[in-house]
Amino acid sequence: MKRKPLLIGAAIVVVGGAIGGVALRGGDDKILEVQTAKVDRQKIVQKVAATGKIQPKTQIKISADVSAKITKLAVAEGQWVEESAFLVELDRERYIAAVESAEANVRSAQANATLVRENRDMAEREFTRSKELVAQNVESEAVFEDKQAAYQVEVARYESAMNQVEQAKAALKQARDDLSKTRIYAPMSGTISDLNKEQGEIAIGSQFQEDVILVISDLSEMEAQVNVDENDIVSVAIGQRAEIEVDALLDQILNGVVSEIANSANVTAAGTTDQKTEFEIKISIIDPPETLRPGMTATAEVFTKTNESALSVPIQSVAVRTVDQLTMKGEDREDAEARYKADRDGFVEIVFCIEEGKAIAKQVKTGIQSDELIEILEGLEEGDEVVTGSYRAISKDLENGAVVTVSNDPNKANGVGK
Repeated sequence: MKRKPLLIGAAIVVVGGAIGGVALRGGDDKILEVQTAKVDRQKIVQKVAATGKIQPKTQIKISADVSAKITKLAVAEGQWVEESAFLVELDRERYIAAVESAEANVRSAQANATLVRENRDMAEREFTRSKELVAQNVESEAVFEDKQAAYQVEVARYESAMNQVEQAKAALKQARDDLSKTRIYAPMSGTISDLNKEQGEIAIGSQFQEDVILVISDLSEMEAQVNVDENDIVSVAIGQRAEIEVDALLDQILNGVVSEIANSANVTAAGTTDQKTEFEIKISIIDPPETLRPGMTATAEVFTKTNESALSVPIQSVAVRTVDQLTMKGEDREDAEARYKADRDGFVEIVFCIEEGKAIAKQVKTGIQSDELIEILEGLEEGDEVVTGSYRAISKDLENGAVVTVSNDPNKANGVGK
């Protein structure tokens, strides 16, 4: 935002200024009529403009975790609900059947484990007895080894059976959890700000895609979520004051504070001439009115910097020229280069001052700006007389050292006069 007026002026200078300058140098001695003002100190408030939407500071999107038809919808849009209030019920039949099947699988796995445990215990007793008989030389080593192997097999079978029991219990736990998710309760107190589904519609489980059934919002704390141009975001900081206008609330200005700034940019229309790079910021609204609703269009102005006593000139007084364009008639370019230092793009930021009836370009260093004024950090002194109009003269026609006449007719200020 800070340099946009000057960049526009630069474009005009590049496209038309050089041509106009050549024409004037070529013998057009027409004396330009300009308007002027004295350099003085004034309060400048720099703002950054942004647009976006109103949204609750806290809102929760409610989706189903399982897929099923909505059989009960206990709320309506705009309704207030308390935390833990019943909201939605999905068709439970399939999930009830899944729980019953899982319970049967657990019982079957447990019965099988019981049988395997008894076989293991029997094999253990036979193995122990065989061990004693071998010690008494009553039974052969071969028989002992067979019973030992049989016992080890039964131990392994029992461990496998117990694992199957645990798997069956885990499946039962999952089935019960899925069943519990067929009834949805409010995770917070708030207003149903958006209701996207009706009874009888299918809710798609959120593990597949976002399928929001409804939104619960705390409308007592609202914020403006707006987008700031990449050239302006460097001036925005958390805690800065902002004023917000909402299209739906005529003649009402809301106060807010910047509460959050995105670290990464949003790029829209990438690869086209309309490509824009913006950063999202959030502005907490102080004392939001009850009529404020989520989704309303908002325009915000963030107050980024203030100087109570800035040496300033009207913003249209500042222009840009190349060193070639600032070289006066009969002057060597080297002399002009000694007086004017161009930036990396080849432009010099200047203000035309009136000295002995001539418009003399003075290089300036600018600071913050408002909609009407721009701060002068270097190059001018309080009381200097600067050209303020017309806009065409400043941006295009006026040459360094040109003879001018001053006519401070208010109707010709700000470029109204030609």
